Amino acid sequence: MPKNGAGEHKSKRHEANEGNMNDLDPVQQPVVADSRLITSFATSLANSLDRQMKNAYRPEGRKKLRLFSSKELIEFTGISGSNLRLRHNEDQDFPNAETDARGHRFYSAATIDGIRKHMARTAKNPDAFRPGRRDGDEMKVISIVNFKGGSGKSTSAAHLAQRYALRGYRVLAIDMDPQGSLTTLFGYRPEIEFAEKGTIYDALRYDGEQVPLSDVILKTYFHNLDLAPAGLMLSEYETNTAYALTQRLTPSFAQRLAMQLDSVQDDYDLVIIDCPPQLGFITLTALAASTGLIVTVVPSMLDIASMSQFLRLAGELFETIERHVGRPVTWDFIKFLLTRYEPSDGPQTQMAAYLRSMLPGHVLTEPMLKSTAISDAGITQQTVYEVEPGDFVRKTLERAVSSCNAVGDEIETLIQASWGRD
Repeated sequence: MPKNGAGEHKSKRHEANEGNMNDLDPVQQPVVADSRLITSFATSLANSLDRQMKNAYRPEGRKKLRLFSSKELIEFTGISGSNLRLRHNEDQDFPNAETDARGHRFYSAATIDGIRKHMARTAKNPDAFRPGRRDGDEMKVISIVNFKGGSGKSTSAAHLAQRYALRGYRVLAIDMDPQGSLTTLFGYRPEIEFAEKGTIYDALRYDGEQVPLSDVILKTYFHNLDLAPAGLMLSEYETNTAYALTQRLTPSFAQRLAMQLDSVQDDYDLVIIDCPPQLGFITLTALAASTGLIVTVVPSMLDIASMSQFLRLAGELFETIERHVGRPVTWDFIKFLLTRYEPSDGPQTQMAAYLRSMLPGHVLTEPMLKSTAISDAGITQQTVYEVEPGDFVRKTLERAVSSCNAVGDEIETLIQASWGRD
């Protein structure tokens, strides 16, 4: 900070820099590394990223979802190819597809959902086309967590949320990370669009400005998938919660998200929460509202050691929370998801085997593979479900999609089991 108190006068260094500024090449101009420089970095990057996003999603300036092939429709819904052809030819009420010049059929996500609902009304086994909640089922809330950044939390959360929306579930994705990575993946610029309000923080705050969760939920370009976004303001929740505990404000952090989710439970089958890479009040709030936990871990010694610390601290904190709320905190399942996994990497394979031996039955069989398709899709803030297949090497994309599908399907089996289904 400048030593002139209110900062009304520029330092001599600033004046000297400005005096020579026009005489120097921009790359060589001397700069003062202060808070204003940091702010200028942030502003330049935010504006540039916003322009790039709007250019990429012309003409609307927002993301939109591509059409899906007949093969993808069959995989999403479980309808057979022969039945699909028969329905198109003989069932006048069957939803129409779009066709290209070669006569190939393509379907929007909304049309796929319409086909699923039509089959649930007319098929011999209607329940096969109704994967979501039925009478008496409770909404399932799954948090994706880890103590360490770079473990693929946001990527995993996005792919799971989209996979389940395409499978026919009504999904709410909640971004609980102040960095807003999940929000960005859905085509928003948190630092611009949610700098002051409009995030999950507004539904959790302790003051009179708290709003219902429904007020911050956004419809996305993805059919059956809504988003409660995050932004930097969410970081205030950590400080506010610490103060609220000293003042004994209610409801407590362990109840705030759960109560908000109760108000929208009739609208969704599944909630997928992307937690921040730390074990603070934000993460604890999410975990206390969850019915299932997926812990992401890269199969390396450092990541497993970090996860060990996370688990120890989490266990101790939840023992404290249980005493605070006067009841046990339980989940339907706690599973570990191997991420950024390369089967050809010997050390990774060894660490994966080690983790399975130490946590028998709790490590998911299917890993989330490391793939150039996933990373390349991320460059344009997309997932492997969103990208145009023709823009990628077919085998590489298919391998990535198969990996994401397999992980989603294995967790879906756990969800169905928690509803008492085979």
